[in-house]
Amino acid sequence: ANRERPGSALENGLQMFKLSRSNLPVGKKGAASFSSGVRCFGTSSSSSCSKKCKSEINRRTANVGVGLLMGSLVPALTGQRGVSASAAKIDVEQLLEGYQWPDEFPFRAQDFARFDEGTDSAFYDSPRFVTHIDDNAIKALTKFYEAELPKSGQNDVAVLDICSSWISHLPKNYSAGRIAGLGMNEQELKANDALTEYTVRDLNVDPTLPYEDNSFDAVLNAVSVDYMTKPLQLFREIERVLKPGGMAIMSFSNRCFPTKAISVWTQTGDPDHVLIVGSYFHYSGGFESPKAKDISPAPTFWGGGDPMYVVYGRKPAA
Repeated sequence: ANRERPGSALENGLQMFKLSRSNLPVGKKGAASFSSGVRCFGTSSSSSCSKKCKSEINRRTANVGVGLLMGSLVPALTGQRGVSASAAKIDVEQLLEGYQWPDEFPFRAQDFARFDEGTDSAFYDSPRFVTHIDDNAIKALTKFYEAELPKSGQNDVAVLDICSSWISHLPKNYSAGRIAGLGMNEQELKANDALTEYTVRDLNVDPTLPYEDNSFDAVLNAVSVDYMTKPLQLFREIERVLKPGGMAIMSFSNRCFPTKAISVWTQTGDPDHVLIVGSYFHYSGGFESPKAKDISPAPTFWGGGDPMYVVYGRKPAA
């Protein structure tokens, strides 16, 4: 039942995400706007994208009117298309609650195409010892990990960080019997003091995980789920390596390398991304119903920072 269905990307997206006014959760704290698109890493706006890159993203959006999911969700809420950022606030923490998923996975291969289809191994060949979200967003993610991960210092606990790099955003001095990292750049992985082991692998070439069944208490992915071109295969692998009762935690912001993010991500906004990641949990099978949490830091006197969201799912206990 989890086959990709035929049809256009827009048709598939409309089937999956068309909601009525009554079941769109309008937000309080966990609110996000449909008009918030992706931003380049290392910038406060998308202004540093190359003209070619911005042109491609704009072209994708134009091809589906006002964006694949905006075109179905926002009109249902407001009865019109040209909606401003403040006009459609959605409570992302309630968006997945009781969500009625279509029978079949609604995306096609083309929705996972990227502007830059060059090899990821070449793109990530040079190490980047930088952080890709701001300090307050990192603190928020670390706080979430502190609340949800098994307590530090337990030798029988194992954690896997996929798409890992030189930092895993774990709580300070967090330790476990095993903290495995799987990423693209060996120099970055070597520099990650939290890891007890690491593996270099391109999950877009080979989405299998080189670990035994039922090995990990938690699988983490920080701000990288938007690059995954084979998400269902990967999420099936995540479920396989999780211990019964284990949790997979996918976190993301609105920053990315836009030439490497999948098409359906770059043409949609934050609440849409929650639904996209939730669909990976649902259609890969083997997880309890996914949940979402808005962990975005509160705005400061100087303004807001990077938004931050988590979609997580648990493998049923034996």
